[in-house]
Amino acid sequence: MDRALVGFRIRSARKALGLTQAELAKRLDISPSYLNLIEANKRRIGGALLKRIGALLGVETDDLTGRAERRMIADLREVALEPLLRHIGLSPDRASDLVQRYPAWTRALLTLYRAWRDQTAIANALSDRLNQDSALGNAMHQMLSHVTAILSSSEILDDVPDLDDAQRRRFREIISMESHRLAETAPLLAGLFDQSGNVFKAATPADEVDDFMLQHNAWFPALEQAGDDIRRRVVRHGGTDEASLTEYLRSKHGTTVARLSSDGPAPGGFRNFTRFDPETNQVAFLANAPRSTRRFQLAGRIARVDAAAAIESQLQDPLLTSDTARDRARHALSSYVAGVLVFPYEPFLRRVTECRYDIEILCQRYDASYEQVCHRLITLRDPQRPGVPFAFLRSDPAGLMSKPSRTIRRLVEFPNGARYLMIAQAVTKQPASFHEAPFLKSVMLICDLRHADRTVYADGLNLSSTQAVTPVGPSCRVCPRSDCRFRNEDQIVEARMTPR
Repeated sequence: MDRALVGFRIRSARKALGLTQAELAKRLDISPSYLNLIEANKRRIGGALLKRIGALLGVETDDLTGRAERRMIADLREVALEPLLRHIGLSPDRASDLVQRYPAWTRALLTLYRAWRDQTAIANALSDRLNQDSALGNAMHQMLSHVTAILSSSEILDDVPDLDDAQRRRFREIISMESHRLAETAPLLAGLFDQSGNVFKAATPADEVDDFMLQHNAWFPALEQAGDDIRRRVVRHGGTDEASLTEYLRSKHGTTVARLSSDGPAPGGFRNFTRFDPETNQVAFLANAPRSTRRFQLAGRIARVDAAAAIESQLQDPLLTSDTARDRARHALSSYVAGVLVFPYEPFLRRVTECRYDIEILCQRYDASYEQVCHRLITLRDPQRPGVPFAFLRSDPAGLMSKPSRTIRRLVEFPNGARYLMIAQAVTKQPASFHEAPFLKSVMLICDLRHADRTVYADGLNLSSTQAVTPVGPSCRVCPRSDCRFRNEDQIVEARMTPR
């Protein structure tokens, strides 16, 4: 929050409504002198009072705190880095000037940019589907064949005057027959596009949840508080180890916990080694579920029940437009609260700072998995005491299998000159039996280079050297690096990069 401007924004909004300090203070049930201190930026303000002020002034809380402005600046910087606009020479550093001077025009520009980006995503998705979906390709081919036959027959009837009656009747029959076939093919084609409800929607439920988490900067103060409250209750009940969490679920919620036998193939319906049956109120684990996973999933089940109200209040966000998106977000937020229960903010941040973000040490200290620790690291976003602002990336292998290994690190540079430290490790899901193949994935944390020296992973690296930096880019379709030896898709913006 930009405290230096909150008071100024409140005073400006108040004056725009023609209210005096005394009038607004009376409506807020505070003294005029206290409101004067707030507007002079001599008193901190937040929480319920800030929401009441925003409601009375008809101003969103994010507008008063400057959060909406910061989001617009970040979005404008993204626009400036768009390869299509590279020849214009936009300066990302001037984004704040545009937002402050012309906020309405900025919103209009960003609305158009997002619409263009969504339509581009739609075009790419449809292009991919036309290339890969054989049923759709066949339906398109049939439709074009029917249209061509109708058009050809119609042209013959119009352009050839000396056709006899039998020939004319034959071409009319062709037109009629192909029209019926076209009418049959069209619903089939529409059905192929409509299998998932609305294929023309650019944002999938997963995209909406990603946007939702980014909008909140992976930081939910209400859920931190809810997680702390649950942790206190759980600790009083026995502790946060697996046995204590199991007993807490049994005694407080009547939930039983079972572990399946390793005999035979694993049943379906399991997610991350776990399945919850609401009819029997039972949590079941696969035989090969690691201890860290069992503990975290039990914490997640407790969070889902004990923090239900706090989680549901977050799901009213307009970015989540479907039940599927809200369900995915509900699962993510339950895991967030579970992370608070297992890794309480203050002690965790203190230990993180002491070991300089050494993930292996943190895994041992908290008896947690590599991925669980990484997920908690990206949520250390309290403005009063933040950790390193990491981004998180997880990728599953597509045909290329690599061995699990120690953490690796890379200094990378994007085409716009931005540099980052990337920290990654391949992790494996152990098979339950000889006949089940192991599943590997890569887990990665990314931070701006200016924060790298706060981590153990920068030790021994020359952070100012250009020779130790690996050139990278966004997805191949929009990456301008034409000489990249790792490119596996053509560059779709190449022809547009040069100004006409």
